[in-house]
Amino acid sequence: MSSQAHFYLNWAKERIDEMDAMLGTLEGRMSQLTADARAATDKAVADLRSRREAFFGEMKKQSEAGEAAWAQAKQQLDTQWTNFQSEANKSLEKAVQQARQQQTAFEEIAAAQVKSWREAAEKFQASSAEFAADRRAKMEASVQEMKAGASAAEARIQELAKAGAASWSAWSTALTESRAAFDRANQAAWDSFKRSSGQ
Repeated sequence: MSSQAHFYLNWAKERIDEMDAMLGTLEGRMSQLTADARAATDKAVADLRSRREAFFGEMKKQSEAGEAAWAQAKQQLDTQWTNFQSEANKSLEKAVQQARQQQTAFEEIAAAQVKSWREAAEKFQASSAEFAADRRAKMEASVQEMKAGASAAEARIQELAKAGAASWSAWSTALTESRAAFDRANQAAWDSFKRSSGQ
């Protein structure tokens, strides 16, 4: 894989991890739903799983592509992600309301986000090893900023979890804010990587 693809793969992997967490949360709540709600949620899960597989297939297809191809593919993937997220949020809101487990669902999805942050930082850190000492120091600074962002996101998530009584809308907003922060940190690390490697 080209080093240019790191930014895009980190972005896509974060979405895949979050999709998996959402699907796992929905599937885990099925037994707690009424028969009618279970049937509707089962149908929604099948549709969401299909959307996840299409997203993953496109991501895999682009895994060896150059930066220009990834930038174009990202637009398509972003649309797929937005559609998945919208449908998943509707299903999750219904499922977790009935099961009265909003906080647990939020924590599961948030944990997937934080895991993606940390994995992306580790990838950037491993990539920086190939640079000369002065360039590596700049890259390491970006990696540390990304790790600090992950820690801040995790702290915010724990703060909300401790508060406990938030609505699904509040949880969803926190996840969106964390995702946007990840995207900014990922972009900053990628920009630093490009500058350090002279691209």
